[in-house]
Amino acid sequence: MKTRTLTAITAFALASTALAGAAYARDQIRIVGSSTVFPYTQAVAEQFAGASGMAAPVVESTGTGGGMQIFCGGVGAEHPDITGASRAMTKSEYELCTKNGVDNITEVLIGYDGLTISHSVNGPEVNLTSAQVFQALASEVEVNGALVPNPYKRWNEIDPSLPDAEIQVFGPPPTSGTRDAFVELVMHVGCNEFETIAALEESDEDAWEQVCSRMRQDGPFVEAGENDNIIVQRLQADPNALGIFGYSFLYENTDTLKPVKINGVSPSLETIADGSYPVSRPLFVYIKNAHRGVIPGLDEFVAEYVSEEAFGPDGYLPERGLVALPDAEREATREAVVSGAHFTRYTN
Repeated sequence: MKTRTLTAITAFALASTALAGAAYARDQIRIVGSSTVFPYTQAVAEQFAGASGMAAPVVESTGTGGGMQIFCGGVGAEHPDITGASRAMTKSEYELCTKNGVDNITEVLIGYDGLTISHSVNGPEVNLTSAQVFQALASEVEVNGALVPNPYKRWNEIDPSLPDAEIQVFGPPPTSGTRDAFVELVMHVGCNEFETIAALEESDEDAWEQVCSRMRQDGPFVEAGENDNIIVQRLQADPNALGIFGYSFLYENTDTLKPVKINGVSPSLETIADGSYPVSRPLFVYIKNAHRGVIPGLDEFVAEYVSEEAFGPDGYLPERGLVALPDAEREATREAVVSGAHFTRYTN
């Protein structure tokens, strides 16, 4: 690892002095956050433990929003060292962190992920537009120019070319970054395909936000919790059900699952990297710098996370479905991690 600047060393040393009594109460790194980032962090944890001989980090899948709440709870052994996120930290989350003394954070962009709608390999081939997804899952939809409670129960009621099958889609809860990304990248895009709804964005943005973001609660959309493996299991059991989760879970289960095309494009490492797949997003981890130099192995763990062997194009994280950053971005990310770059997006 490169030598840190004197300023960074001094800051970490002061934090270490304040923390030392409590922090050494545990010898394992603790990580929370996104279910999408979870398998990547778990892979790094296993590699780190095997190579270093140190205790494997404890990695919990709490969802992005839940992870931020826990991560921002404070500094000390009872609080986690890292959180994973399938979206960037929000201003309100940053303010919660600073309120609780978590005011020295490094943001790490680890790569990109495609957000998939997938189903069993035994299910029918399905190609959906963003508008059709919105019609299937929104609480209110536009019918004959009017906003009405969603009447659609079967896919072919939306379009006769779609399967004559009950709409059943398993997806993440509101605390999940996957849910946030799905709403922004699919639901918001799809709702603007309808003239009456699109006009709301100009006349009443709050009403537009509500209509375009609110998922239906009458049965066809099922919140399946933060564990994406549960969704995978349900899809394997029901060939007509669809599930929403990150590309890595599809990538790891291609023997039993296949993707639904969105606007005619299937998710793959290539289509996510070149931007042709319309539903992709950045993935992050956030490091609590006050714990660096105090929690044993934390510096070494984060260095492993941004090593070429891990998140480079031929690394073991892309082997699990992560889309690698370009060369220059990877080097900038690595330097930010090594130097403990201070997260400042909301301080200007």
